[in-house]
Amino acid sequence: MDRYRCIRRVAALLCACVLVAAMARSEAFAEQGSGKPKKMPWAEMQKRYKGVFVLSAPREVRKVALTFDDVPDPRYTPYVLDVLKRKGVHATFFVVGTRAGKHPNLVRRIHREGHAVGNHSYSHPDFSKTPLLKAQEQIRRTEDRLQWLLGFRPRLFRPPYGEILPKQLEWAKTAGYTVVNWDVDSSDWRQLKSGEVFRNVTTAVRPGSVILMHAGGGEGQNLSGTVEALPRIIDWLRKHDYEPVTLPELIGVPEKRGTIPLP
Repeated sequence: MDRYRCIRRVAALLCACVLVAAMARSEAFAEQGSGKPKKMPWAEMQKRYKGVFVLSAPREVRKVALTFDDVPDPRYTPYVLDVLKRKGVHATFFVVGTRAGKHPNLVRRIHREGHAVGNHSYSHPDFSKTPLLKAQEQIRRTEDRLQWLLGFRPRLFRPPYGEILPKQLEWAKTAGYTVVNWDVDSSDWRQLKSGEVFRNVTTAVRPGSVILMHAGGGEGQNLSGTVEALPRIIDWLRKHDYEPVTLPELIGVPEKRGTIPLP
């Protein structure tokens, strides 16, 4: 009797081991087959997708680009624009489609005052978790809105949070976009004080740098530190022989995407 019990226990244990192994293989296959995204380092992306994915410009010329995400926002965008106008600086603004629909006059003001305009998606999702077709829709919907507001479709695109997948970059390449992230992060979205924003920029900037800042935020997000730091940052850049320019000028691409048909 004990012998049969032992045999049954061994058989049950073997069956359990086989089941666990099968489940592990099944999960691994499902993950692989589902195309679960694997993130690629930005530096590698810039090498692999040269001219399509950009972090900075060549370092030979002492020019930099001030870029502002998550616009338009009636709480902060006008103040940022006022500082830039007073200082005689042109920057680049990445527009969220839903916000452009609510505040069209602010988008028009950005363009009218000589700043470059880029696409920052329609509703600000994480593209590393967004299927390709949904990502395309995010870009196209904002394009349509900017075409209606400004009369052109931007070539520049910045993915929310800087997150983007290789397959999305492949599509961007065929569709004629230039995807621009950054190499200097002000971290102003953390609601930092002006001194911290200033230090984050000035300690990291180099010739050709693309500087990430924000002129719009979420509900309750305080970006007063950005507004207060901006004139000091501009003065510091000029004192150290940096010329702030728009992204199209910095990286040598047109602001408008052209008439390449979308795949």
